[in-house]
This record gives sequence, structure tokens and C-alpha cells, in this order.
Amino acid sequence: MTSVFSLDEIVAALPDVDVVSEVEAGFAAFSRGEVTVPPVGELLFPDVHGEMHIKYGAVRGDDVFVIKVATGFFGNPALGLPPFGGCMLVLSQKTGMVEAVLLEEGELTNHRTAAAGAVAAKHLAPKNVGCIGIIGSGVQARLQADYLRRVTPCRRLMIWGRRDASRNAAARDIAAMGYAVEEAGSPDDVARHCRLIVTTTPAETPLLSADMIAPGTHITAMGSDTPDKNELSPDLLGRADLVVADSIAQCQERGEIFHALGAGAIGEDDVIELGTIIDGGHAGRVGDDAITVSDLTGVAVQDIAIAKAVLARLARSLEAAQ
Repeated sequence: MTSVFSLDEIVAALPDVDVVSEVEAGFAAFSRGEVTVPPVGELLFPDVHGEMHIKYGAVRGDDVFVIKVATGFFGNPALGLPPFGGCMLVLSQKTGMVEAVLLEEGELTNHRTAAAGAVAAKHLAPKNVGCIGIIGSGVQARLQADYLRRVTPCRRLMIWGRRDASRNAAARDIAAMGYAVEEAGSPDDVARHCRLIVTTTPAETPLLSADMIAPGTHITAMGSDTPDKNELSPDLLGRADLVVADSIAQCQERGEIFHALGAGAIGEDDVIELGTIIDGGHAGRVGDDAITVSDLTGVAVQDIAIAKAVLARLARSLEAAQ
């Protein structure tokens, strides 16, 4: 019998799941070649600034596999609707039957994305961050700040967003997490003051370039999950001492690495996978002055990891209630 879980049930289970550790282990398994992840399915709706992604995959030898449908319709807030939606299907690897439906409405996608940012910072950020920079002022900006608290003691943060009202609201929400928050006047201001920067926008024109970035900075770019989006200029990746992909194959088709490869700023051999660093196959950051970039386009193994962990927690709750 298929179990169907509502958003409220999923949100109630999340605090009892170590999402960062689950996603970190998923990246390591992926880079060891233990996970099958087909190319992303995608539909774009430019007239309404909307998109739909299908990400799916399977850990070989596991009991289940996961299919995730995620939508982002960025004009929705003006209509009184959330910008994100979607669900995850958990199916048996032995029979193909649907075991569970997680009606997560984008919540699990957002949390696994934020957890990936924390994993990247854990392995690539400089020892002394001083100030965290967030570029963007939406849901992911808030979640990135939240999850970064789990991997860095830094509680100073600077945020920039295009719209004053949105930036003001995000700054207030992040301050409530215990950060001392300053609102920046431009992405350049963020780059001057911060050595750990996260970009969380759907920008199609780069917001950061090589000349803005000081030695010793780590940048996690996670907004560019389609071929059209681009938050970092190719010359920034060309200047970086280390360029890290969540999935090399996927980043060759979308995101910052895709654009940098196309511009000839980097070559395919210049890119390392995050899971390889997690597993110890690559040293990661070398030296306090190194500039590092992680390009996180969102990989199905993250969805598998969080779906399985949340489903296990929900199952324990059901057993306890019986």
C-alpha cells in the first residue's frame, strides 16, 4: 500500500533528520560511482518566469529509488502563491511499485539545497570566515544562513538583493537566527567584506566577476541550475585555484562551469567533484589565500538522501503511534 505524506507531516519530521550528514554521504557515494543519475528532465516557461525539473536516480543495491518533480515559478509571490512546488516519489527497486509519495511542495528540495551549501562550506571555506555573504533574498538565502550555522561559528552576515523590501525582510529573518546582519548596496560590497559567499539567485547575467574577489575567498553558487542562468563570470572560475562541481557531468551542461567551459576560461580537467573531496580523494582548499568556487546545480542523490531519511523518520513516528 502506498503511503502519502503531507507537507505538514514532512516539516514536522525534518528537525529530527541530520540533512547535512545525509547529503554529504550522498555526494561521497555519487563520486564513488555508486549512484545512477540520468540527465535532468526540464521544461521552461519563460513567459511566466517558470521552470520544472525532473531529477531521479538510484543508489545501486538499495531498496528504493526516487523521482523528484520540482517547480519554480518566480512570479508566484505577486499572485499570493509560493514560488516553489513539487513532490517526491519513492519506488521499490525490486518491484517498481510506488511505496511513498512525499507531497513536499518544494520544502525538501529547498532543505537539501541548503544542506549542500553547508557541505561545500564545511570542506572549502577558509578557517577564518569573518563575515558570510549572501547574494539573493529569497527562501534559499534564508535557508543557506540557517544551515551554515551548523558548519561555521561565524555570526556576521552581509546580504544583498535587487529589491529593497525583499532584502529588508530577509535581513530581519536572518537576524532572528542570531546573526549580526548588514545590508549591502551591491554584490561588490559583499565581495569586499566577505570570505564565504553564497549566491542564491536565478540571475542570467553574472553578479560577481574575478576583479571583485579577494584572495582567500570561497564562493558557493547554487542559483544556476539551467543552461540560461549564470551568477558568476567565467573569468572568476578561471582565476579560482579550485573549481568544484556537485556533478561534473551535470555541470558540463548547466550552471557556472558550463558557462566557463564555453568561454574557454577553464578546461574539463580543471574541475573536481565535491564527493571526491569529502571522501579524501582530493585535498580541497590548499592555503589560506586560495580562491575556491563550488558550483551546485542540484543532483538527484541529494533528493534520494533526504527522501529516504525523512521517510525513515516518518515510519518511526507511525510505529510509535500504533
